[in-house]
Amino acid sequence: MLTVPYDAVLIAGPTASGKSAAALAVAKATGGIVINADSMQVYREIRILSARPSDVDLAEAPHRLYGHVGAEERYSVGRYQIDAMAALAEARAQNRLPIFVGGTGLYFAALTEGLAEIPPVSADIREQARDLLQQLGVAGLHADLAMRDPVTASGLRPTDPQRVLRAWEVLEATGRPLSSWQREAGTPVLAGLKLARFVLDLERFDLRERIKARFLQMLETGALEEALVLKTLDPTLPAAKILGLRELLALQSGALPHEDAITLAVTATRQFAKRQVTWFRHRMADWNWVAANAASNIMSNMRQILS
Repeated sequence: MLTVPYDAVLIAGPTASGKSAAALAVAKATGGIVINADSMQVYREIRILSARPSDVDLAEAPHRLYGHVGAEERYSVGRYQIDAMAALAEARAQNRLPIFVGGTGLYFAALTEGLAEIPPVSADIREQARDLLQQLGVAGLHADLAMRDPVTASGLRPTDPQRVLRAWEVLEATGRPLSSWQREAGTPVLAGLKLARFVLDLERFDLRERIKARFLQMLETGALEEALVLKTLDPTLPAAKILGLRELLALQSGALPHEDAITLAVTATRQFAKRQVTWFRHRMADWNWVAANAASNIMSNMRQILS
């Protein structure tokens, strides 16, 4: 059993970079617990499209915070922070190494930097926001937000209903811009712990090819059937942002031919991966960047740092 001089291990990386396999390898080598840090893998109904660990993987090491939330819930980074604290406490109580793995930058920010404790938004304001969204559309709501909170609005895409709604709700509920709240960092989940931090780094061409191959595999293992279960999901819910859902539903309805649906879904995933890498390079430049082109190299490179 590998004993490491760290209190926790963090493994970040873009989608399809091999993060889950790397985390499992570390868990098996150390007797640790794998803890999810991916915003889509928390949802119960989205196993295939989110590339959640398989039943075989789950049997080889303990995993936490995977598939524990219903897709109809508005899961947030604030709730993740609470859940991550509980998972950390469990790992430490069992004297197991906690291994946080995922691709969601804000989740890692909650773990290592801390996030502002924004007051909860009332049901009345949530309903008011959704009524306004229905009246104005997401671009119109973004324009309204831009007049009242230009700083936050400038950092949001006017095609992102979830984040635009969230910013509008926070402003309405607290009287303060979301950007103002975000400048007030709270206590990090992993405060005071000695951390081994890794980012899996992949050549752009290799990552693009992996993304395409994985999506084709998802189709073979039931991705379309999984998407149909989510057909009536409120588009403003976080789970509705899962990559590939829109294209697969368009394929099922006949709005897109098969090859076009695949091309668009793969392109969207590649664009998302590019945004992830940009985040990591900006916010995680001082982490240990591990070449992930060959799976066998990942663990050997990480062992040099962990041991």
